[in-house]
Amino acid sequence: MPLTSSVAEQPARFTDKKYLVTLIFVTSLFMFWGIAITMGDVLNKHFQHVLSLSKTQSAFVQFAIFGAYFVMGIPAGLFMKRFGYKNGVLLGLTLFATGSFLFVPAAAASSFAYFGVALFILGCGLSTLETVAHPFVAALGDQRTSDQRINFAQAFNALGAILGPAIGSYFLLRNNVAGSTDLTSVKVLYIVIGSVIAFIAFCFAFVKVPALLDPHSDQAEVEETGPSSYKALFAKRHFRWAVIAQFFNVAAQGGTWAFFINYGHEKMGFTDAVAGNYMVLFMGLMLLGRFVGTFLMKFIAPHQLLAIFAACNMVACILIGQDLGVVSFIALLSLNFFFSIMFPTIFSLGLKDLGKHTQQASSFISMGVVGGAFFPFAMGAVADTNVAHAYYLPIICYFMIFLFGFKFYKVSEKRA
Repeated sequence: MPLTSSVAEQPARFTDKKYLVTLIFVTSLFMFWGIAITMGDVLNKHFQHVLSLSKTQSAFVQFAIFGAYFVMGIPAGLFMKRFGYKNGVLLGLTLFATGSFLFVPAAAASSFAYFGVALFILGCGLSTLETVAHPFVAALGDQRTSDQRINFAQAFNALGAILGPAIGSYFLLRNNVAGSTDLTSVKVLYIVIGSVIAFIAFCFAFVKVPALLDPHSDQAEVEETGPSSYKALFAKRHFRWAVIAQFFNVAAQGGTWAFFINYGHEKMGFTDAVAGNYMVLFMGLMLLGRFVGTFLMKFIAPHQLLAIFAACNMVACILIGQDLGVVSFIALLSLNFFFSIMFPTIFSLGLKDLGKHTQQASSFISMGVVGGAFFPFAMGAVADTNVAHAYYLPIICYFMIFLFGFKFYKVSEKRA
């Protein structure tokens, strides 16, 4: 009896040795899609120059990427269930590389519509990777440490978010010339990105993934599909609210990131390249927030920290909208620090105790990312008049996230 009690009380490990190589590889994927998404925010500003687009029109960059999340969410989940995590990753990387290579004919035609198609296919790849990678990382060890693993992996997503604007600003914004329509830099950059992603896919094809068995889950449960399964899943209130919270979370992210460079240029007087460099700092604060947040979760429950950070961002948005110069710009930079833990924490809280419904749930929470497709249009319409006032709109988003973290995170026992 004492021996059994001692084993049961052992602290949960971050992961097991047999999962280490797979965890390293899957964690690296978080970095690559972080690069791709934030590169889209640089493209947004670059296309305003070279294709003579308004802010509202350039928001189509975010629409194409995040709209793909909505379209691909369920198919990616079904593919993952049928063919497994590894093949799901390979599908995502293949679509990612294909979309990148399609930038070549789009640049040759100087067509924003063609770029939209390329971005959509690239976005389908990102959606597939996110749908697969989150439950994949959660399954690589004890479920009691799944929050820590997902936040750790998301820290590398934040690293990618730093590299994205740094690379984009250097290759796309640094040499912007008024009236120029040259898209050569876009073409070359995405050839390189596509080649790197194709190489990663080739390497991952040879990685042997150990059997994923969580000793703290009910392994006797059999995966279900069909209307009854979806009904049972949506009977879980904490899952429904996770989808809602993720929708508003990525809505706020999409708009905030899309017009950060515009804010720096129009309100602070920076050149586009300098504003792009500040975006690197902006993303660096998100990386810092991920590490700080992961540490704080040892002392503060994840849902409580989520609510606190959401409240901080509501205050920051009010300060940004007031157009107070340096104070407002510091508040804008702080958004990403407090935003840092939101995506992974909402994801992990939404997947809690779902058992056989976990993979389905991952698909729907990923589909919530479609919020980032529509919200930038609303912010862009306001930003065409005053970019500072556009930052009042995300207050709505952070309030919904606050409600999830404050109350609706609780696992529901209701059944269909």
